Amino acid sequence: MTISPSIMTTYGRIDIAFTHGEGSFLVAEDGKKYLDYASGIAVNAFGHCHPKLVEALQDQASKLWHTSNLYRILEQETVAEKLVANSCADRVFFCNSGAEATEGAVKVARRYAWANGEKERTEIICATGAFHGRTLAMLAANDRPLFREGFGPSAQGFTHVEWGDIESLKQVIGKHVAAILVEPVQGEGGARKAPEGYLKLLNDIAKENGSLLISDEVQIGMGRSGTLFAYQKEDIEPDIIALAKGLGGGFPVGAVMAKAEVGDAMVPGTHGSTFGGNPLAMRSANAVLELLLENDFLSNLRKMIVYFDKKMDELIKNDMRINPIIFAKKGSGMLRGLQLIEDVNAGDFGNIAREKGLLLVGAAENTIRLLPPLNTSKEEVDNAFDILNDIVLELKKT
Repeated sequence: MTISPSIMTTYGRIDIAFTHGEGSFLVAEDGKKYLDYASGIAVNAFGHCHPKLVEALQDQASKLWHTSNLYRILEQETVAEKLVANSCADRVFFCNSGAEATEGAVKVARRYAWANGEKERTEIICATGAFHGRTLAMLAANDRPLFREGFGPSAQGFTHVEWGDIESLKQVIGKHVAAILVEPVQGEGGARKAPEGYLKLLNDIAKENGSLLISDEVQIGMGRSGTLFAYQKEDIEPDIIALAKGLGGGFPVGAVMAKAEVGDAMVPGTHGSTFGGNPLAMRSANAVLELLLENDFLSNLRKMIVYFDKKMDELIKNDMRINPIIFAKKGSGMLRGLQLIEDVNAGDFGNIAREKGLLLVGAAENTIRLLPPLNTSKEEVDNAFDILNDIVLELKKT
């Protein structure tokens, strides 16, 4: 079957259509079952059709879908209060996607500087390898020219420094800098975890300079790090946090969280979203938060992360015995990656995995990402690594 020509060709789509999913598995039109360790690119935090999410959306769909932010949305207030109660933030703005969240975070940072009489503070410092979304402004925040090619002049006010290199940051920091924007783990950049102590140094330098720290947790947030927010694994409190992906568990939800004095710079008329925080989205986000905050879920997740890490080590140990094809293991929590040697293409690796019933997703630096649902079972992890071992053995023979 060919892909409909009515669809704009912005994706190199794989010619598989799924009819339904359950838990960690997807089922295609031909009945083939796939273990989904792509999770919609870190979106399906609790897999497919989790009963709690299904119930919440079905219930809300029969009551109220949309009113706009001209009025109070009680479901929105419930989710905001839960996010605030479990973070260092005090204010929340809801949107629909990760790009909206990161762009909103930049607007908040610049507006805060402006409101404090520092109108020259407009620059946002980003890192090499960064990916913050695909809006015109976020293209400038990203670090891959391929994303920007053909879209005209880049938005002004973004500077890149070498990922993990504090000295390169010190060379460009100054009173013109509104904020440092950083991913605790770079997803699209190749599942790259921030070096030990790096985020703390960024935080300290930002504070000393009078700048803000923005934690882009669109991919690593909402439990994927093993804590509710990834920054909580570090000795820091970011001024602004960008969320999306896992927050809605599959329903489009994004959020910009900020400390009170920062968020309060956003007065009526400075920002908005027609659909952001609508009742359907908020019921889904609330269900996700309830699952994440249930007794022992996060502590059990951390145990599963330890087990997952052990399986990665075993895979690499077996691979090292002869003609290794895995260059390094990468990432953190349940955002993991296998960087392959140059002779083995990550896309080819992913194709073989798919043929064997395992869905993965590629990233920069010839890396294949593993993004399991947060509630994946030990048996599913074992299944995934049995397949990965088979792929490694198969590629050694070619």
